Amino acid sequence: MAGQFDLAGRKALVTGGARAIGATIAEALAEAGAAVVIGDILDDVGRQTAAKLASKGAKAGYVHLDVADDAQWEKAVPEVIGQIGGFDILVNNAGIEVTALVSEIDAASFRRMLDINVLGVALGMKHAFRAMRPGGPAGAGGAVVNISSVAATIAFPAISGYSGSKSAVDRMTRIAAVEAGKLGYGIRVNCIYPGLIANEMGVKLAQDIVALGLAPDIDAAVADVVGQTPLGRLAVMPEVADAAVFLCSDAARFITGAGLPVDGGMGT
Repeated sequence: MAGQFDLAGRKALVTGGARAIGATIAEALAEAGAAVVIGDILDDVGRQTAAKLASKGAKAGYVHLDVADDAQWEKAVPEVIGQIGGFDILVNNAGIEVTALVSEIDAASFRRMLDINVLGVALGMKHAFRAMRPGGPAGAGGAVVNISSVAATIAFPAISGYSGSKSAVDRMTRIAAVEAGKLGYGIRVNCIYPGLIANEMGVKLAQDIVALGLAPDIDAAVADVVGQTPLGRLAVMPEVADAAVFLCSDAARFITGAGLPVDGGMGT
């Protein structure tokens, strides 16, 4: 990428970056010129993803990071700065989805999802702000992109907890953007609403929908989603990654506190 989408000289951390959407975003950031650190709990896979980026000429690294653990953030951010020489992009991508009817919610599973999807994003913004703001160890401002979901904008059965967690990401994004702007941090904060993707998480959701009796088979479950999508298909991971590159780039330099749908119109 060139011009306003060029991220040369930028330093990025992608949480949940070992695989799936996170890995695709990390690759897109690297292709745009950014140095990238993968933050994940999947150490072997995460290191392999970082090595793949490095093999293509990118400056890349890996840090072990459970996003719901404040102490691990305290340790990880200095490691990121040490590995790639700075920190001015954070993509809060790590997340899980637990399918359950409202009448069958399991408290422990629900709480774990909130810890990762909500607290994890909050802690990521906390430590990004402290590092990127004036006087911080990176101190050059930057961009934060939080991965929400189309689930934050629609009423889809069996994902009330997930929808709630991603709605929280949307609200936190907007408040963090206001704080960062008013306090002169030089940090923009935005979020993305990806549509359903046929990756491991998306396939599991379709299987769960069938198991709960909400669709006769996986094909019907997918067809229902496609039928609600004006562009008539599922999303693919590079489309989400392209949106992340845009929001991190100078092309989005006057955009903050916004949510960008990458959902084919499903949430319209």
